[in-house]
Amino acid sequence: MLRFPTCFPSFRVVGEKQLPQEIIFFVWSPKRDLIALANTAGEVLLHRLASFHRVWSFPPNENTGKEVTCLAWRPDGKLLAFALADTKKIVLCDVEKPESLHSFAVEAPVSCMHWMEVTAESSVLTSFYNAEDESNLLLPKLPTLPKNEENSDEIIKLLGDVRLNILVLGGSSGFIELYAYGMFKIARVTGIVGTCLALCLSSDLKSLSVVTEVSASGAAEVSYFQLETNLLYSFLPEVTRMARKFTHISALLQYINLSLTCMCEAWEEILMQMDSRLTKFVQEKNTTTSVQDEFMHLLLWGKASAELQTLLMNQLTVKGLKKLGQSIESSYSSIQKLVISHLQSGSESLLYHLSELKGMASWKQKYEPLGLDAAGIEDAITAVGSFILKANELLQVIDSSMKNFKAFFRWLYVAMLRMTEDHVLPELNKMTQKDITFVAEFLTEHFNEAPDLYNRKGKYFNVERVGQYLKDEDDDLVSPPNTEGNQWYDFLQNSSHLKESPLLFPYYPRKSLHFVKRRMENIIDQCLQKPADVIGKSMNQAICIPLYKDTRSEDSARRLYKFPFLWNNKTSNLHYLLFTILEDSLYKMCILRRPTDISQSVSNGLIAVKFGSFTYATTEKVRRSTYSCLDAQFYDDETVTVVLRDAVGREGRDRLLVQLPLSSVYSREDCAEYQFTGTYSARLDEQRTAIPTRTMHFEKHWRLLESMKAQYVAGNGFRKVSCVLSSNLRHVRVFEMDIDDEWELDESSDEDEEAAAKPVKIKEEVLSESEAENPSADAADLAPEMVVKVEKLDPELDP
Repeated sequence: MLRFPTCFPSFRVVGEKQLPQEIIFFVWSPKRDLIALANTAGEVLLHRLASFHRVWSFPPNENTGKEVTCLAWRPDGKLLAFALADTKKIVLCDVEKPESLHSFAVEAPVSCMHWMEVTAESSVLTSFYNAEDESNLLLPKLPTLPKNEENSDEIIKLLGDVRLNILVLGGSSGFIELYAYGMFKIARVTGIVGTCLALCLSSDLKSLSVVTEVSASGAAEVSYFQLETNLLYSFLPEVTRMARKFTHISALLQYINLSLTCMCEAWEEILMQMDSRLTKFVQEKNTTTSVQDEFMHLLLWGKASAELQTLLMNQLTVKGLKKLGQSIESSYSSIQKLVISHLQSGSESLLYHLSELKGMASWKQKYEPLGLDAAGIEDAITAVGSFILKANELLQVIDSSMKNFKAFFRWLYVAMLRMTEDHVLPELNKMTQKDITFVAEFLTEHFNEAPDLYNRKGKYFNVERVGQYLKDEDDDLVSPPNTEGNQWYDFLQNSSHLKESPLLFPYYPRKSLHFVKRRMENIIDQCLQKPADVIGKSMNQAICIPLYKDTRSEDSARRLYKFPFLWNNKTSNLHYLLFTILEDSLYKMCILRRPTDISQSVSNGLIAVKFGSFTYATTEKVRRSTYSCLDAQFYDDETVTVVLRDAVGREGRDRLLVQLPLSSVYSREDCAEYQFTGTYSARLDEQRTAIPTRTMHFEKHWRLLESMKAQYVAGNGFRKVSCVLSSNLRHVRVFEMDIDDEWELDESSDEDEEAAAKPVKIKEEVLSESEAENPSADAADLAPEMVVKVEKLDPELDP
């Protein structure tokens, strides 16, 4: 005869771990067997399914932040986004290694995020997706940044697939923003009140679902909003093209920033030694002769005063001079290469994409409704031109400094060798008239004492001219380029027409490269801000449904906002909302569904689910317990993964993991019996009796979670896995969900074998409110055509 297991193990445990820190958020990768977690220590962790092995850890730091609030995967699973409350930043991290590829600041701390991919198709979009990006043909490939610079060759990963994907962010005070490709803001939504708990943008771009809570007098009122996003839907090809350009521009700004970082690292503090030593010489010398005269005297007559000789031999030294000369040559060469190969290439690519964007803005029929402004883009192009001019100016300063420094150090090195009466090599001893002129010009230009400079910078000299361009300061350059005698500059200054010509880029001779770069970024941000405002204002609130009042007080540090949970069914174009309502000291799960198209409707828009019995076949009748829904999440479009608590179960045997098929909840045979008879304008928890309730009974697709106070669940239907987290936020258990253990059979009669071959079905029961309170129905009443008695697996009974 058949022997049945005491607990039907529909899912197989593949990993279990006790973690050192409390987990406050976790989410599965949409494409791989990886799960991302955030803990109370501010770490972001990536674990693999196999034995819950840790792949990498992104530690908290001052630059990014230390208070992670939520996570979201890019739909292709190659990037992970996480939000930080303390710095109000969003960080995009590479899945391969814990490095920040891109980050940006937002106005308010982000409490939830959703990263979706557009699935709508059209002939225009298809041709755009399949066409090769012209910029790849017309622009040279951007050189890879030095390997020691983090994410140097990873910028291309930011662009990802050409198909439009949008990162939706929600926070306090109704803060909601949409970022195309997770990088550039294309919408700022207004008119929503409260803190966002969940949000979901439909894959057809027709609507945005938002759940918010408004706290008042110790309780939070939770509401559901649906906003129509018809502008995004109607102009999808244009939005996609515009967003792709925005992303290219954002990635290039990131590339330019990294190039500047590399240049700053190539510039060393040792280059300031000459300035500080000369300043000290001025302060200590007893003579009235200027420093410039001292060095000129040495150049012309080959003799140095006692003070200068002390400076050169005791403080600077021959060895120190040689090292200083080598440092300057090495540093300047590195900076020069970065300017030519990286900064200029990135700027020219930026100019190309802005010019293309200006062309798009000129097609007013297509892009004016999206807020694309040609005049603003023209200002951005001009700002990029000014940046390119400043980069060229830096190149000229580097070239001039390298020539002068080389001649100066060679002359001074020989002079110091003569002072020590060391042997001077013949090739070093040769100085042409040109070399002497170089040194004389260098001394004239750089060795003038400047008392006002001492008041500003604490030094009398600014011999080293390159570092001032790389300082991130608003101050004017200490030693701006000399424009005296420059005929072209004088001509432009004296011509009012040319001065105001849009064909000529403005020039800022007294500002640093960093200053001009910041100005360029601000102007680009301003010109691309208008589409975000226009698209955001077009998103109108179409539906508002008050859900319930939540009086549960949870630790504010625990940000596992699992309920309510939003899901977009891309096939049927429906928004689903899972939430719970308190009834008779237990939480029953409710499912609200709305079409993504506001103008349409759907049957069985609101239904509650009660969980009846979890059985295996025996000869006894059904005994029911009452279950409270702790957490639920969509596993895929057809299934919801649920964690339940048995109110009468013994501790350690009172939690269950269940797979709930929606096909059983929304049965076509009796859909007319499950219509919501209340009103959506009043709070739903005040209309419990009007919400149709379906009670489900299970014979499989569930598992008792032994020795674990399970509280939260995260499912992934693509990889067929689920992760359960305990109430103490440290204990995790991972399951493969499509593994069914086989029933054990004894050698028995044909009748038993025939009975064993019969399929096991999920049973359901339609209960009125009065029937739901009476748990005395028989199994035979549920299935009169099949005389099989079943028994509830009582967690209190040992197997």
